[in-house]
Amino acid sequence: MELLVNGHKTFVYTGGKPFDAAKPSVVFLHGVLNDHSVWILQTRYVAHHGWNVLAPDLPGHCRSAGAPPRSVEEAAQFVLNLLDAAGVPKAALVGHSFGSLVALQAAAMAPERISHLALLGTAAPMKVSPALLDSSLHQPMQAIAMVNLFSHSMLAPPPSALGPGTWLYGGSRALMKRVLASNTQVNLFHTGFKACDDYSGGEAAMDKLQCPVLFVLGKNDSMTLPRMALPLQERAKNGRTVLLEAGHQMMTEAPDGVLFALRGFLQP
Repeated sequence: MELLVNGHKTFVYTGGKPFDAAKPSVVFLHGVLNDHSVWILQTRYVAHHGWNVLAPDLPGHCRSAGAPPRSVEEAAQFVLNLLDAAGVPKAALVGHSFGSLVALQAAAMAPERISHLALLGTAAPMKVSPALLDSSLHQPMQAIAMVNLFSHSMLAPPPSALGPGTWLYGGSRALMKRVLASNTQVNLFHTGFKACDDYSGGEAAMDKLQCPVLFVLGKNDSMTLPRMALPLQERAKNGRTVLLEAGHQMMTEAPDGVLFALRGFLQP
């Protein structure tokens, strides 16, 4: 469906079910150079088991208009405005990578509106190497290849996301190229990476939360090493952690593991 957020049309995937304001809602937030499609398995399951699903393409990405957020704080305000536009007073937030920082910051900005917080492939701080930042700006195709190499635990894992014959590494690389090409006015790659690199408010944000927090981390994640989530884990007042046999792109490498972790965590 489409919602008007901050004066711009925003595409929001609902998991194949019509939005019903009477149901509890879950917002799924994607990472840098991704879109709503990275959540395809998890969102469809959740939408067919008692929840509203709101999985937006972030502003300036793919089917959503507007300027892409240049900071985690700006993206977090978009999330709260999205809830307003949908008429949702309270929701669970699920975020991956950059999306995890956005979810965390949004929860800190309006803790009374967040029922659950799930952080996948998260880190505090989430620093990006200067070389990768530079490549994302000046050699984005090379940077996409690098990121996908680091984001998967192996180059040819068993097909799991889209069926037999799926090449997860190639599929993720193709998605990133498509998202990058969706906005010719702004380099979404560099903008997103810089927002991750600049964000320093993770620990302070976690201190403000009272809702339950789920950490889903990949044992073989080379982008956000599991130990990099420790500062947040230590501050979570009601936290739990699930470690998966996966890399950073865990939603496609271990889709069932991610789904089962979320299913056990989300309670209407």
